Amino acid sequence: MKRIVLIIIYLLSFAFSNAQQLETFIEDALENSPVIQKFELQYSIASEKVNEVNTIPNTEFGVGYFVSEPETRTGAQRFKVSAKQMLPWFGNITARENYVNSLADAKYEDIVIAKRKLIASVSQSYYNLYANKAKQEILVKNIQLLDTYETLALTSVEIGKASVVDVLRLQMRQNEMHQLLAILSQQFLAEQTNFNKLLNRDKAISVQVINELNLPSEDFEMNSENLALHPELLKYDKLYQSVEQSELLNQKESSPMIGFGLDYISVDERPNMNFSDNGKDIIMPMIAVTIPIFNKKNKSQTKQNELQQQEIVAQKQERLNTLETLLDKAVNEKISARISYTTQTKNLKQAKDAEQILIRSYETGTIDFNDVLDIQELQLKFQMNQIDSIKTYYLQTTIINYLTN
Repeated sequence: MKRIVLIIIYLLSFAFSNAQQLETFIEDALENSPVIQKFELQYSIASEKVNEVNTIPNTEFGVGYFVSEPETRTGAQRFKVSAKQMLPWFGNITARENYVNSLADAKYEDIVIAKRKLIASVSQSYYNLYANKAKQEILVKNIQLLDTYETLALTSVEIGKASVVDVLRLQMRQNEMHQLLAILSQQFLAEQTNFNKLLNRDKAISVQVINELNLPSEDFEMNSENLALHPELLKYDKLYQSVEQSELLNQKESSPMIGFGLDYISVDERPNMNFSDNGKDIIMPMIAVTIPIFNKKNKSQTKQNELQQQEIVAQKQERLNTLETLLDKAVNEKISARISYTTQTKNLKQAKDAEQILIRSYETGTIDFNDVLDIQELQLKFQMNQIDSIKTYYLQTTIINYLTN
């Protein structure tokens, strides 16, 4: 788990000079998450069951009083006290402990899975916040740029080199940007609530994200073989082992049980008689054996265990196929994000060059504000796409880390 955190932090370390560490957010989430606490409590309950099964059947005590006292040669029987203890067959209790421990081991994998998912969720929410904030900053800059163009257009109107329509078009474009900026602000608040709730804290806490996030120069190597060791798959192995332990317990429970007991009968002396055993109490040790002659239940349990193992194998293969699909998709989308980022960077440079040409044209009095709006719209599109590419790259990296680390 710590390895995943370190990889994420290494990817972002160059950009965290003045922002809160993502590592701190992740640690807070792992420490405070009610989801993690839920699974940890479930694991504790499953582990505690070992003490529950590490017991033998209750000792049976009985007391009887003879309402009609039976007469024997040595005297009348008054009351009877008995004690009986049944004992499971050798190894039965150990088999129960092994079975319960195997269930607890499977529950532990739920904790590992939940922590991995929480790390991925916190990271992905953080990247969403970054992308939203970056887009807002770009919109603010573009609005300021349009303010400059509006000033140029007003000047051109005064000298007769532009029409009022050009000014109105620039103002309508500004209105659209202000609208988009307001929408992004609301989306940021919604994502901020999601992020804070992942950390199990007040939704209104302000989240500070990094100012700039770039792609690393090289992609990190991915070991797809680690997918076979993913906790979501290991859980099926643990469940399979628990069924094996269940069958061993079933075999033990089909064995006989041995019981030991003792009966004590109080005997009164016979009056007016004198012989050696007069009034002698009766003590009778006993031994009992339960023999499972009708063991249809155990045979049925064995068949159920076999079918359950087959089901677990099928479920594991199904989940493996799903995880492999997710991994391949994440890898391909990560590669696509880098390709898109490179293309958007080239397009943005060319759009800026075109913008400079238009600005120089204004000095000669030949500026076309329709072209200005077109270039500005292209710049905004390329900048937004660039941010989306960065976000996609890191979101897919998070998925890959979840699956392979």
